[in-house]
Amino acid sequence: MGLKEKCAICSQEVKLQFKAMKEWGIEGTLCGDCYSKKLHDYYPGDHVRVNKHLD
Repeated sequence: MGLKEKCAICSQEVKLQFKAMKEWGIEGTLCGDCYSKKLHDYYPGDHVRVNKHLD
């Protein structure tokens, strides 16, 4: 088995990989939580985020 990837932001083990948008200037893989947070920061407004209470 290979090593599990770590999130480029929080260093948690990545279960489902997300790639950062080029505009974010982040190298590496993101976990779903960090990807969701960055997406919300990059596209502010009235978007519905699931599990936001877990932030």
